[in-house]
Amino acid sequence: MAVEVREIKGEELDQLVNQGKVLVDFYSKTCGPCKMLGFVLKDVAKIVDGVEIVTIDFDTNKETVERYSVESYPTMILFNNGQEVTRIKGLQQKPKIIQMIS
Repeated sequence: MAVEVREIKGEELDQLVNQGKVLVDFYSKTCGPCKMLGFVLKDVAKIVDGVEIVTIDFDTNKETVERYSVESYPTMILFNNGQEVTRIKGLQQKPKIIQMIS
């Protein structure tokens, strides 16, 4: 069953990461690689199951960006039951993201 990529506000993230496996994409609307990663994540979402995929705008959620020590965009962080499992920076291809989630 496919999942849907959705954008959330920083305030929602703390609650969401405690509810299972969540992949968070920190992005900027002015970033070319971020836009390309958005398309890749939509493809990934069609394949994976058991993970929620969300995006957070780097520019409008500064407090959340600082709290999670995100230094650049795009940055993806995979959480499982509130714990950071792995973090990856930059534009990534679909196989790498699927491997990250598995």
